[in-house]
Amino acid sequence: MTSRAKIGLIGAGWWATSNHLPVLHERGDIELTGVCRLGKDELQQVKNRFGFTHATEHYQELLDIPGLQGVVIASPHTLHYQHALAALKRGLHVLCEKPLTTKADEARELVEEANRQNVQLMVPYGWHYAEFIQEAKRKMDAGAVGDIEFVMCHMASPIRSLLEGKQFLSEGGGAGERMFDPAAKTWADPTVAGGGYALAQMSHSAGLAYWLTDLKPERVSALTSSPTSAVELYDAFSVSFTSGAIGSFSGAGALPENQQFQLDVRIFGSEGVLTIDCDRARLEILRHDGNNTNLNLEPTEGAYNGSGPTNNFADIVSGKNTTNWAPGWAGMRAVEMIDAAYRSMESGSTESV
Repeated sequence: MTSRAKIGLIGAGWWATSNHLPVLHERGDIELTGVCRLGKDELQQVKNRFGFTHATEHYQELLDIPGLQGVVIASPHTLHYQHALAALKRGLHVLCEKPLTTKADEARELVEEANRQNVQLMVPYGWHYAEFIQEAKRKMDAGAVGDIEFVMCHMASPIRSLLEGKQFLSEGGGAGERMFDPAAKTWADPTVAGGGYALAQMSHSAGLAYWLTDLKPERVSALTSSPTSAVELYDAFSVSFTSGAIGSFSGAGALPENQQFQLDVRIFGSEGVLTIDCDRARLEILRHDGNNTNLNLEPTEGAYNGSGPTNNFADIVSGKNTTNWAPGWAGMRAVEMIDAAYRSMESGSTESV
């Protein structure tokens, strides 16, 4: 019998138990070796449901399990750096929930440590696993729009109640059934969440934009608004990149909870413009030479693919695949921008990354 790859999990809360664990549990090539979360009763529930060998409230104990090969980190935002760094230093592959970290220097350190250890660091950006998004990446890598001059990136989500610390009703994105409700402070308390909509959701759209373009943020000027929450609900960033290009990134956490996510990226270049519209499942390239592209997509093709990153991670850990479709460096650049944006909001001035 072929041995199974050993994966552990730190942070078995709402999202991990409704998405990552159902995906991994169904795979015959993965052994769910260890799980870590606070709360003995909840920990035992997770262990029993998903068949973990070990269960602990102490993440260091999990990381010391012999033969462990990879770790999924789904703890509160402000703990990502601590947990991911400890795992990487042990030479483990890491799938770390977004945001990768809450501070730019921490994100850079994680990417550097993954490179030093020659392991994969992933951020689970589910839209990267749509075929039309991967086609957009191939087109961009081939120079579809020429030299990039301007980027527009907008995202909106039905998570107002989540950011307000109220009961969260939206069901979108997960691969399995909900086991726990989201802990209010994880998203609504600034000391635990590290920030609001930008870290919680714009890290998705920004990660996609940076992955598609390979741009590096240089300076950021930001406005945010928190009309009904302790963390920000709306974001508007103006960004300059090291290449000389400029961009506009915006986000809104107040879609009605019966609606799906909105994500729109437009990349303008010297030879044309590429448009991605996820909620309308659209990929369009308009070029000055008339060599245009407009894919004929089904309406469902733009839906968030929660299982995509988890399966990609499992394939990497088990040796079936080496392609990382959601690399840590894209998450790092998103955090670099957001960190500068938060500092800009506090200072009232443009801030350097």
